[in-house]
Amino acid sequence: MIDLDYLKSTLKTLVETPSPVGMTEQAVAKSAHWLNAMGFETAYTRRGVLHTQIGTGSPKRALAAHLDTLGAMVTGRRDNGRPTLRNTGTWAARFAEGARCTVLTDTGTIRGTILPLKASGHLFNTEVDTQPSDWDNLEIRLDSDAEGQQAVRIGDIVAIDAQPEFLDNGFIVSRHLDDKAGVACLLTALKHFADSGKSPRIPAQIMFTISEEVGIGGTHGFGQDVQELLAIDNGVTGPGQATRDDAATVAFRDRTGPFDLPIARHLVKLCEENDIPHVRDTFRSYRSDSAAAIEAGWDIRTGLACFSLDSSHGWERTHIASLSALTRLIVAYIESDLVPLPGTRS
Repeated sequence: MIDLDYLKSTLKTLVETPSPVGMTEQAVAKSAHWLNAMGFETAYTRRGVLHTQIGTGSPKRALAAHLDTLGAMVTGRRDNGRPTLRNTGTWAARFAEGARCTVLTDTGTIRGTILPLKASGHLFNTEVDTQPSDWDNLEIRLDSDAEGQQAVRIGDIVAIDAQPEFLDNGFIVSRHLDDKAGVACLLTALKHFADSGKSPRIPAQIMFTISEEVGIGGTHGFGQDVQELLAIDNGVTGPGQATRDDAATVAFRDRTGPFDLPIARHLVKLCEENDIPHVRDTFRSYRSDSAAAIEAGWDIRTGLACFSLDSSHGWERTHIASLSALTRLIVAYIESDLVPLPGTRS
């Protein structure tokens, strides 16, 4: 049985814990605490990627989800004293407008709001509607006195409030579901094994990467015997996409090209054998930790399993049914045999 209450509570804590690219320590520490409480030993790469292992022996497969989220960085000050900022990760300025945020300074934190330069209709009238939506036209209104505002400097990281809502009908709306929902599914799958006392026959390395949003999350840290990598991330809903809110998604390609076909078919077969609601999909403008691993030169076969996500990198929405299906697929994958290498038979 999948502990959905644990999944939801873990997800809520994760999205409310700031972890923009460049400052992920709090989310990493909480994830490590949860893993240790389940009985898993934890370790870190030199760059700070958290990882653990399930099963005994040298890991033959790896699963990866990323703890980092979109954010921003202070780049200067305007004549009025308000900080300018730039996005960290692929994030449209229109979704930053009006966001509540925290500036993480060298000496502490300061709250604020990201606003367009012309934010008041009473002052600028219709110019509010015609101002272009881009990062050059944004600034941070700091909720601090003049002395406190001086603590904000170039290079300070800006964390965006998640403002999560867990609705009674199963929908979950929040910023940063990408990929903290994937992390919550992975942690819940590990809890399933910890609670049952079961250990998979094929040892697996579990990776929680910290820089996927800037394209380098899955570039390092895999064990030398790892031959399969399954990235856990979001699947895009919308026109032309098969991904839907009541199912897990098995991805067959992203913008970097096809995933390993035998692995993708293996995931589909696991869904069919375990009655896991699922769809097959492809993504045109998307990459994940698996792409980063391949581009870094790792000799690893890759796949991608997803939860549904509407308005990715904006005001995101998923559903508990999709998270449940994905968690069940993760469990089934960890329990399964390795996918035969090309040119061999199972």
